[in-house]
Amino acid sequence: QGPCRGALHPLSLLVQAAVLAVALAQGALPAFLPCELQRHGLVNCNWLFLKSVPHFSAAAPRGNVTSLSLYSNRIHHLHDSDFVHLSSLRHLNLKWNCPPTSLSPMHFPCHMTIEPHTFLAVPTLEELNLSYNSITTVPALPSSLVSLSLSHTNILVLDPASLTGLHALRFLFLDGNCYYKNPCPQALQVAPGALLGLGNLMHLSLKYNNLTMVPRGLPPSLEYLLLSYNHIITLAPEDLANLTALRVLDVGGNCRRCDHARNPCMECPKGFPHLHPDTFSHLSHLEGLVLKDSSLYDLNPRWFRGLSNLTVLDLSENFLYDCITKTTAFQGLAQLRRLNLSFNYHKKVSFAHLRLAPSFRSLLSLQQLDMHGIFFRSLSETTLQSLAHLPMLQRLHLQMNFINQAQLSIFGAFPGLQYVDLSDNRISGATELMAATGEMDGGERVWLPSGDLALGPLDTPSSKGFMPSCKTLNFTLDLSRNNLATIQPEMFARLSRLQCLLLSRNSISQAVNGSQFVPLTSLRVLDLSHNKLDLYHGRSFTELPQLEALDLSYNSQPFSMQGVGHNLSFVAQLPTLRYLSLAHNDIHSRVSQQLCSASLRALDFSGNALSQMWAEGDLYLHFFQGLRRLVQLDLSQNRLHTLLPRNLDNLPKSLRLLRLRDNYLAFFNWSSLVLLPKLEALDLAGNQLKALSNGSLPNGTQLQRLDLSSNSISFVASGFFALATRLQELNLSANALKTVEPSWFGSLAGVLKVLDVTGNPLHCACGATFVDFLLEVQAAVPGLPSHVKCGSPGQLQGRSIFAQDLRLCLDEALSWDCFGLTLLTVALGLAVPMLHHLCAWDLWYCFHLCLAWLPRRGRQRGADALRYDAFVVFDKTQSAVADWVYNELRVRLEERRGRRALRLCLEERDWLPGKTLFENLWASVYSSRKTLFVLAHTDRVSGLLRASFLLAQQRLLEDRKDVVVLVILRPNAHRSRYVRLRQRLCRQSVLLWPHQPSGQRSFWAQLGTALTRDNHHFYNQNFCRGPTTAE
Repeated sequence: QGPCRGALHPLSLLVQAAVLAVALAQGALPAFLPCELQRHGLVNCNWLFLKSVPHFSAAAPRGNVTSLSLYSNRIHHLHDSDFVHLSSLRHLNLKWNCPPTSLSPMHFPCHMTIEPHTFLAVPTLEELNLSYNSITTVPALPSSLVSLSLSHTNILVLDPASLTGLHALRFLFLDGNCYYKNPCPQALQVAPGALLGLGNLMHLSLKYNNLTMVPRGLPPSLEYLLLSYNHIITLAPEDLANLTALRVLDVGGNCRRCDHARNPCMECPKGFPHLHPDTFSHLSHLEGLVLKDSSLYDLNPRWFRGLSNLTVLDLSENFLYDCITKTTAFQGLAQLRRLNLSFNYHKKVSFAHLRLAPSFRSLLSLQQLDMHGIFFRSLSETTLQSLAHLPMLQRLHLQMNFINQAQLSIFGAFPGLQYVDLSDNRISGATELMAATGEMDGGERVWLPSGDLALGPLDTPSSKGFMPSCKTLNFTLDLSRNNLATIQPEMFARLSRLQCLLLSRNSISQAVNGSQFVPLTSLRVLDLSHNKLDLYHGRSFTELPQLEALDLSYNSQPFSMQGVGHNLSFVAQLPTLRYLSLAHNDIHSRVSQQLCSASLRALDFSGNALSQMWAEGDLYLHFFQGLRRLVQLDLSQNRLHTLLPRNLDNLPKSLRLLRLRDNYLAFFNWSSLVLLPKLEALDLAGNQLKALSNGSLPNGTQLQRLDLSSNSISFVASGFFALATRLQELNLSANALKTVEPSWFGSLAGVLKVLDVTGNPLHCACGATFVDFLLEVQAAVPGLPSHVKCGSPGQLQGRSIFAQDLRLCLDEALSWDCFGLTLLTVALGLAVPMLHHLCAWDLWYCFHLCLAWLPRRGRQRGADALRYDAFVVFDKTQSAVADWVYNELRVRLEERRGRRALRLCLEERDWLPGKTLFENLWASVYSSRKTLFVLAHTDRVSGLLRASFLLAQQRLLEDRKDVVVLVILRPNAHRSRYVRLRQRLCRQSVLLWPHQPSGQRSFWAQLGTALTRDNHHFYNQNFCRGPTTAE
């Protein structure tokens, strides 16, 4: 073994080196496998289930890495050498690698170990995120650190030694180390002066830590101090002493209002919180103060005295429902820009009227006021009278107040108002309101929900992304999710400068006729989605001369009414309309035969039944042809199974974007793209395309973006994309591709900016060509290192295509074949000379003996292949049939034929005892040339007869031999359909016992012929050829 082993080892190394050289010449692997290099020096290793920090190859530009993200992996141990090679690392994210037990999704115990010099080896590190890891102490950190996050860990003690030397630290986050989701035996303990050494600390967050007092000895450089959701129920000036540089202070949620809590809540003790009148008086630089969820019933004006720079004040989720009608606390807040008074409601009470305190007039800089969730039922001029002369007021939030009477014209008196939110109320229409005389009167007890009322917005429909936003417009009014049933012009009196009106998700069911929005002469965007509008009048919305965007999506109820017509001719009467959404209306019949507009640029027609419309001959063939300037058209979810060239030919020639997502297209005529000469983007995602083989993208097409994701494409013809020279973005994700071939693209491959092939079951065989191609265009392939995965073979399924280098791996089948061939060659090379030398004459004799024996043996096997000529099956319970078989059939075929006697297989004579019924039956059928069924009748068969027939049919399928012969003893009995069919196809295999003795001689001759010849000779050639044996 020694000499051979020493001789082969250098040869093996030489072969491996040659293969490696060839692989490297073909293209370099991504530098930071298994991670992905992104912009600005960021290496993304998120969600890769890594158990250790990856050590990138020396060939990778490790010196250029400035950010490394290892978010949500399984790294439990950090070594001293993990980051040594990243000499320029500035940002490191290790969040969610080893979460505390209570924060783990499966509550698995975990403990992270960090060696002493892990981070000290990175002297350039500026930002470190260790949140959501089960560490109990602060690790040794480099002095260069600027931002440190230790939130949601098990660190419960901070002393001066914990953060020694971090003189550059400016941001420190220690949230959620002791609260209901991350329980602890004791609250976070911050030793007095523990943070005093952090001379540059500006931002300190200690939320959710069960603190009962403000930590002492905080650095005077602090500008942001966040202490919300602890248990600090007393605040005095000495708690914030020396923090004169504070700009933002958050002490909300320390003495909570539990009837509005969305998580476990501890009731605030009676008489608390206690805020000293001069608590904030020395914080002259304070710009933001958060006192939300603090069980405040009143506002002390002295709290805000001296806060001349305060711009943001959050007083939400308190009990200030009476205070806001008479407080004087706002008189000195001339710089306040944003005030939040949300959810200051009286428990289980809604008020008839609300009148804000006169001190609101002092808020001359106020830009945004949040007052949702106060629960008052009428909105009148007196409600907001104190705000009418605020010159800077821009945004007013009044949603979720149960308002059922609203005088909308009052907003016309606010010259600078840009956004009013009245959504999620109960406004039902225009109402003349009487001026309220009291501040807050008419309290009516109603049962209100006690849970979290601050619900997030509903999911926006997909059509919203098609429509322009109102954010850039001067004045927006949101009345969505109310109880409006009709629209009356009086509602919008004095609102002529309104530019965006949102009326979605109401119950508007009237027929719009061009008179509903007369006062809104400046309106540009109108959202009427999720209503029940009747589009019948040809002058609908014509009272809006500047209307640019109209959303009529999800108004399907009128269109679903049988026999009712719908008029869309109003579109031609809107000269400035550019965006129109008719999505998800189930439009299918009895609508205008053509849409016409000289201004429309984008139309969303998704979620309708265009397939049904185009099926009506030429009635709706030209439906879109009148939109001469249309650029974007969305035909998604229209139940299209086919898209004929004439349908594309009748679309506007100005189209640049066409969406056909989520239809049922299994075929697309690519050559018909020439009918849309300006098309730049085509979206065919979510269809049923299986192959791109019918032609190719046409030459000269302007197509730049093509989305074919979420189909079932498994084959792409060579050169399919090659002629689309302007194509830049191609999405082939979530298909059934097993490879990606460069021949699909031709010279286009080097031009593509995006080639998405994620979600395909790529076949990662050794030497797979798609690996080299993807490496050549890797800059255009998103998620190449980690999200382009194998679908086969099984051992690589679901893993990255770079889990092993497919260019260097050994083909296992080829290896075994080569090994077997080599072994056989060596064995023959040794055996042949030895046998020739020792026993050449004996081998020669044996060879010729076998040569002479083989043909004879073959003939003998041919003769003795089947033991029986026929297996006779009959019903033994019928004594007449059994007697005929034993005394007539057996005697005639075995004893009276002489040399032509047949060998019959009979159950009681030839079956072997000890074997099961099925074993004997199977042996009898397969060891006999024919299976002879002797039947008294053919009405129904069961038992052994049925099992034998099924085995004979199985033999027909397996051996292509029809072995069934039927003998019917009572010809006059009813014959089954099978017997009649067999008589038609193969008459000689169905024999009838004759009534007259004179016909019995002919019967026995026919039976002998049927048992000795193959049935395929008997088949009627007029009907079928019959089964033939394989040659």
